[in-house]
Amino acid sequence: MNYNEIAEKIIELKNTDLEFREKLIESGKLGEGYNQEMAEIHNKNAKTLNEIIDIIGYPTVDKVGKEANEATWLIIQHSIGQPNFMKKCAKLLEIAVHQNKSDSKSLAYLTDRIAVFENKPQLYGTQFDWDENGELSPNIFDDLKKVNQRRKSIGLNSIEEQTKIIRKQAKNNKQSPPTDFEKRKHEIEEWRKTVGWTK
Repeated sequence: MNYNEIAEKIIELKNTDLEFREKLIESGKLGEGYNQEMAEIHNKNAKTLNEIIDIIGYPTVDKVGKEANEATWLIIQHSIGQPNFMKKCAKLLEIAVHQNKSDSKSLAYLTDRIAVFENKPQLYGTQFDWDENGELSPNIFDDLKKVNQRRKSIGLNSIEEQTKIIRKQAKNNKQSPPTDFEKRKHEIEEWRKTVGWTK
């Protein structure tokens, strides 16, 4: 088993994803729904990574190094059209975190992302979306005080500080709120059902 080759492959998958994302930012199309070509990249990356995981287990730092470990998480985080794969990875990542082989922040982000897609409250408030006022705000979470305590326990800033950072990033990436908030909300709900996040 050549872990170096596997690490290179994982990093290559991540680069394909980010290069295409950069194109969408440059053309001002990042915020215009889930781009079809990007969805295809995400699904293809998830399939390849799943095959790797079936062979070597979760690509932890001790197996593939820090860069490929972080790239693994990014690919999983972007595999939003693959609920079963994301949930499988969350379980494996949880084990890796308990063994001190992966970052607890990565698990927090992945856990929240799955919760949001399943219409459940977040535990860490890491996931943001446009609200009806045209501002990027955290998706629903259970309790502000508890969320900030959990964030602090894994070395994250407060949700209030993060909100300012996220809004500034969106501005820098030329992202703007949807022109029709209700229509977008409906499209997201339909998409969740289609890929199997909700019934």
